[in-house]
Amino acid sequence: MGALFSFVVVILLILIAYVGVAAVGMQSIFGTVVPYAAVLIFIVGVVYRVIKWGKSPVPFPITTTGGQQKSLPWIKQAKLDNPSGSAGVIGRMALEILLFRSLFRNSKSELRDGRLAYGSAKWLWLAAIAFHWSFLIVLLRHIRLFATPIPSFVSLLENLDGFLQIGAPRLYLTGVILLLAVTYLLLRRFYVPQVRYISLASDYFPVFLIVAIASTGILMRYFFKVDIVSVKELAMGLVSFNPTIPAGIGSIFYIHVFLVSILFAYFPFSKLMHAGGVYLSPTRNLANNSRAVRHVNPWDYPVKVHTYDEYENEFREKMINAGIPVEHSPAITPEEEEKLTEPTDDAEIPVGKE
Repeated sequence: MGALFSFVVVILLILIAYVGVAAVGMQSIFGTVVPYAAVLIFIVGVVYRVIKWGKSPVPFPITTTGGQQKSLPWIKQAKLDNPSGSAGVIGRMALEILLFRSLFRNSKSELRDGRLAYGSAKWLWLAAIAFHWSFLIVLLRHIRLFATPIPSFVSLLENLDGFLQIGAPRLYLTGVILLLAVTYLLLRRFYVPQVRYISLASDYFPVFLIVAIASTGILMRYFFKVDIVSVKELAMGLVSFNPTIPAGIGSIFYIHVFLVSILFAYFPFSKLMHAGGVYLSPTRNLANNSRAVRHVNPWDYPVKVHTYDEYENEFREKMINAGIPVEHSPAITPEEEEKLTEPTDDAEIPVGKE
């Protein structure tokens, strides 16, 4: 149900852009207003999420570990899986961010003949790293539209990405790899029962959206050609805050830009924000040195407490009336003590004392 809903939403977004440009003529809205609004929402949303995460208290190191902690000198420490200092943390974070080390070490479990068996899950790691690196390279390649002159590293990426020189224009491998990788991740959500069971609309929507973005980008480059000079003029107008809408840009370009803008606006409020959250995760960015270093909680301010003695003094009479035992007898005045010690007429006289 979540997959169908997300698919319908993406189709509606495509239709909105197509109708708005082809039928209504709202090129200025989809070419300037929507991208500006999306970038503004993206920046404000990311800053808000980062500040909110930064204010979250971390009372003690809660690192996720996968090896031996530093202890006695003759016990070998897992310096990357269980770092005790900053160098180990930096190494673990670098491997996690650049190579998805924890995902590479992940394993899948399944029942085989009534027994639980564990196996490799490297296809998921391969698809994930191919998707993320391809997406990054595609974004960097698009810098050529927003900069004059084109930075040298962008030209280098384009030459490496299109070294096969298949057809004209040349085929960029990252575009194809991106589409294949995200398609695999989508099909995995459909065909793996455990993943399908936990998948929500918020999981399907960005995947469908990225598939649509990659597809429109490929269609626009290889099938429905657009005037790249006009696209460059529009992009330079956006970054210089002097937007212009050149004539002759096809509807598919505005569909592509609209979908990218939706992704940017959606990014800070979705699970895609893990791209920034991994840097602030206390399970990753802290050293596991709780045995060697005493961690003082900076948020441990004095708290006024209500002791049991204060509680009993406040409710002693009610506790006695209710038959609840008390630790301290109620305080009595000297007059009350004297009355308790005075003999009464009907007091029992001890035997032999008549």
